[in-house]
Amino acid sequence: MTTVTADLAITLDGYVAGPNVTLDNPGGDGAEPIFEWIHTLASWRERQGMTGGEENRDSELVREWFDATGAVVMGRTMYDTGEEPWGDDPPFRTPVFVLTNRPRPTLVKEGGTTFTFVADGIHSAVEQAKAAAGTRNVDIAGGASTVRQYLGAGLIDELQLHVVPALLGDGLRLFEALGPGRRDLEQIRVVETPLATHLKYRFVK
Repeated sequence: MTTVTADLAITLDGYVAGPNVTLDNPGGDGAEPIFEWIHTLASWRERQGMTGGEENRDSELVREWFDATGAVVMGRTMYDTGEEPWGDDPPFRTPVFVLTNRPRPTLVKEGGTTFTFVADGIHSAVEQAKAAAGTRNVDIAGGASTVRQYLGAGLIDELQLHVVPALLGDGLRLFEALGPGRRDLEQIRVVETPLATHLKYRFVK
């Protein structure tokens, strides 16, 4: 059965982006500590079509995440902020399903990435992604609002957080406005490195 995952970097005080997120500033103000650790990793650089980078435990975990993902769901804002930097050969290498109120024809890019625009809600998007993923995972990529919608609806099976050693103090929190109801998780793995503490959980359903 296909596993629906979410895999995010997060600060110790719970932020996944800084304040003042815009199309020109997708990470928000002061958010460099959330993301800069991954940019040095060999596995991340490979996906961007670059060479070099560090081969370490962090890189192994990121490569594991990439290799296990067979389809991606993202919000329209994430798509809009990344379309131009992604160019003709985006790093996903899988079908991507974009939640939107402004549908458009499917885009086919190099390297196996396609962008399908879904206008009939989060359930439809994840079901289409499951059909495309086969035996691999569906990753709910973001942004924060999209991940919260899936968490609130109980549609995520596994959650991996890369907790970076920083306190941001303001911005977008992941665990906010999820709606009522208790959510129990089973810890699968904890990996500590100098760059981050990698926490992996399975939701108990």
